[in-house]
Amino acid sequence: MKLSTKGRYAVMAMADLASHVNGSPVPLAEIASRQEISLSYLEQLFARMRRAGIVKAVRGPGGGYRLARTAADIRISDIILAVDEPVDITRCQHQMKGCMESGQRCITHDLWDELSRHIHLYLSSVSLEDVVSRRVAGSASGPRGLAAALRAAAAE
Repeated sequence: MKLSTKGRYAVMAMADLASHVNGSPVPLAEIASRQEISLSYLEQLFARMRRAGIVKAVRGPGGGYRLARTAADIRISDIILAVDEPVDITRCQHQMKGCMESGQRCITHDLWDELSRHIHLYLSSVSLEDVVSRRVAGSASGPRGLAAALRAAAAE
């Protein structure tokens, strides 16, 4: 599974917006420039996120976008789902029939379905504030990266 640019860019843009909150709306052109994302693409993504209630649009001179909720209350899964980016790595993508020509589910369906569920749970556990504050453990966070964080969680 590879997250498409829709989900990735939406999260990048929202992290940018959250990190530039100073009381005034942030123009999409500024986010597009800082994150090197097409302005027209961002307009499409922000329209979807506005409809989902994640951002608020402010029209007119000095307009732009604001977070509709605090960064702590916005989950990464909210952003990804708002731009119609399903977190599903099964081959059948939750169709009623299975992924095989016979209509059956493949032998590994439950494995991929469970992995999809874990990805969604993880993205639901991470807030936009966590991302902006760099509280997400990853390989770039040094020796106590993701492997160390997983070992610590397993020990609890």
